[in-house]
Amino acid sequence: MSAISSDTILILDFGSQYNQLIARRVREKGVYSILLPFDHSFEKIKELNPSGIILSGGPNSVYEKDAPVCDKRLFDLGIPVLAICYGMQMVTQMFGGSVVSSPKAEYGHTVFAPDARCPLFKDFPEKIGVWMSHGDRIEKMPVGFVESGLSDNTPFAAFFNVEKNIYGVQFHPEVTHTEMGHSMIEHFLFDICQCKKSWSMTSFIEQSIQDIQARVGKDQVICGLSGGVDSAVTAVLIHKAIGDQLTCIFVDNGLLRKNEREKVEQIFRKNFGIRLIVADVAKEFLDKLKNVTDPEMKRKCIGYTFVDVFDRYAQKDVRFLAQGTLYPDVIESVSAKGGPTAVIKSHHNVGGLPEHMKLKLVEPLRELFKDEVREVGRLLQMPSEIIDRQPFPGPGLAVRILGEVTEERCNILREADAIVLEEIKKSGWYSKIWQSFAILLPLKTVGVMGDGRTYENVVAIRAVDSTDGMTADWTPLPHALLACLSRRIINEVDGVNRVVYDISSKPPATIEWE
Repeated sequence: MSAISSDTILILDFGSQYNQLIARRVREKGVYSILLPFDHSFEKIKELNPSGIILSGGPNSVYEKDAPVCDKRLFDLGIPVLAICYGMQMVTQMFGGSVVSSPKAEYGHTVFAPDARCPLFKDFPEKIGVWMSHGDRIEKMPVGFVESGLSDNTPFAAFFNVEKNIYGVQFHPEVTHTEMGHSMIEHFLFDICQCKKSWSMTSFIEQSIQDIQARVGKDQVICGLSGGVDSAVTAVLIHKAIGDQLTCIFVDNGLLRKNEREKVEQIFRKNFGIRLIVADVAKEFLDKLKNVTDPEMKRKCIGYTFVDVFDRYAQKDVRFLAQGTLYPDVIESVSAKGGPTAVIKSHHNVGGLPEHMKLKLVEPLRELFKDEVREVGRLLQMPSEIIDRQPFPGPGLAVRILGEVTEERCNILREADAIVLEEIKKSGWYSKIWQSFAILLPLKTVGVMGDGRTYENVVAIRAVDSTDGMTADWTPLPHALLACLSRRIINEVDGVNRVVYDISSKPPATIEWE
């Protein structure tokens, strides 16, 4: 999809948990970015002809055996390079400097003194706060590089080489905790790489329609429609491209929220005029999930069953399956080939698809982040009822039920979750936060209801603030609202006698519990 933009920034992934955030920050500036493994083919990178390259941070030490290293020939292409954290240390070692374990690691907020001679720090104040995350430091500068900043614990916290057009920072400019981080990225994109603002959702829609039409031709497409933002935008975008060649299949898998099926049928049949088939297969999914407790197995089991359903409902002339896969889904599901990034979780529409699947995939949103998808939906004039909906996982309630998934446990969670959404909306918090939902835990606790002893289930409530789902902070909901949620769930949902609130951020936790 990078053909829609005349400028592309290539981000090489060395395993940083912030690598997707780097990609987001670049796109926010109106420049297309793509994230690839650190050992991506040199020849393919040359063909891509990026306007700039960013080397991400990573968890390794450059002096370790088998530490990830990119192809050194990249630095001879004349393409500007911004090396962040591990990337900076790798450049140091490649060009004759040395990196050692630091006697005092730096994690978190640090005061940094930038040198205004470096183009990254043009018009910067004498000191700024930056976000460090490293246990190694540069002991000897690489040959031909100039020091351009320091912190109390890191004498070489930034450097640059004008001749080779390489710039390095030991901290993370992509995180919000780094003051002036956005300005550093802007200076790299527009002053150093000479990029133009050519990445927009309008251009994305135009190019996507052309790509879909070229890929599909006159064939039929089926789309797995869940009613969530991703699949809804996918369906409307594809329908705009190929019209009645698209048929949406809504799978009632027994893992849906309360009244979800009725809402989807009403919105898509009446509002959009899209062909819609409802597959009533709840029993089939629950049977497949019987005795399955491992989170990854749940996701894969659901993915396989989804495809079996689509294969069964697809007409003979259907060749394509459309899905609302997003960029974070892809990166979280599959570690970079040969790279250091860990698989966090597979998504049922990425890591859970069987190899024998007969249908070819159409995933028009595969390169977008969630907020970009919402913007596409608005440009397609979709109602806010859908576009502003909080994210809901593809595997549904199955990944919010810890332990075995049964019809009884689905019913318990469905009722508790309905109360959470009702009260969050009523209080005005729904539009203020990224996501809010209930989780059913795999344990029971003793309680007292009336004059009797109970031994019932525990429900957890999760509410988080985020901009794109890549990082998130738990939301400090008002105590009165939490009390209301607890009271209603315990009083109205049979089988629950305790409610707890999750106060974990991402990282280290994920937003979903599985």
